[in-house]
Amino acid sequence: MNATTRIVHRAAETLSDPRWVAVVARNAKADGTFFYSVATTGVYCRPSCAARLARPENVQFHATRDQAERAGFRPCKRCRPDQPPLAATHAAKIAAVCRLIETTDTVPGLARLADLAGLSTYHFHRVFKATTGLTPKAYAAAHRARQVRDALARSESVTAAIFDAGYNSNSRFYAQADQVLGMTPSTYRAGGAQTAIRFAIGDCSLGAILVAASTRGVCAILLGDDPEVLAHELQDRFPNAQLIGGDRAFEQLVAQVVGFIEAPLIGLDLPLDVRGTAFQQRVWRALGKIPIGSTASYTEIAQRIGAPKAVRAVAQACAANALAVAIPCHRVVRNDGALSGYRWGVERKRTLLEREAKS
Repeated sequence: MNATTRIVHRAAETLSDPRWVAVVARNAKADGTFFYSVATTGVYCRPSCAARLARPENVQFHATRDQAERAGFRPCKRCRPDQPPLAATHAAKIAAVCRLIETTDTVPGLARLADLAGLSTYHFHRVFKATTGLTPKAYAAAHRARQVRDALARSESVTAAIFDAGYNSNSRFYAQADQVLGMTPSTYRAGGAQTAIRFAIGDCSLGAILVAASTRGVCAILLGDDPEVLAHELQDRFPNAQLIGGDRAFEQLVAQVVGFIEAPLIGLDLPLDVRGTAFQQRVWRALGKIPIGSTASYTEIAQRIGAPKAVRAVAQACAANALAVAIPCHRVVRNDGALSGYRWGVERKRTLLEREAKS
């Protein structure tokens, strides 16, 4: 076999290896699964290395870093394959910042948090959002909201709960109370007591449907087979609220929702009382932008909200949605287009999508 034939043979071997596709794409997801070396430079790299692409006849694949070094190659100074993957390094730094946010009374400013993470302010903000799905400010607010809810459940008074949660003044908390809790602190502490929620249960082609509304807007649209189960679900969501059966005027609201289910093209424009974490609300807003007759994958939604790594959290936010069809979580599918789980049953999801596709 002459030199030219050997080069062609080596190139063909590399090109036929599925790992070469990851190298060409500089796929960071492949980092850690293998390494590749370049004969002409004497170095070995991660699949995601940003260096100029080597000629395939000069490439050799290695299962481990040690294997590459035993073959006589040294680590690339650009991608540093002998160091922990960049994603893992970033995750560890962001986790440390999250612990700081959760344990400090006064959250440091963005510049200070970035300094603690050893990143520039811009890069830190981008990495934090990509890792957690939230900005540092939103993460701190969500953690504070969680503390408030927990404190209201165990404290003897609202004032004690406010200070237990780390707010240094009542006025500062009350300015954000409605956004944090969806109601006044005293009402939340009482499990929604004194909150009037009107509701009505009807029938549609998908089974039983319950529509409930507070003074702020529709707060629940539930689907199911058993009207009694839907009523219990509403009661569980608002255990101490005053649940009031809807009158004839309210039943027209139910008819409007049912009309949309049967004929999606008519649209559904209702005031909504949306209650959820900052991240959930970002996901739900993104769902509302999916046009009728279209779908999006969980991965695409994660990318649209600027949190590409938060695919699982996006799925959890979809599952937490209590406003069927008004927040169209039924339009979210798997990456391959297949239908995945749906809070109210996959068959209902299939039916809704088929109707919208025909609209």
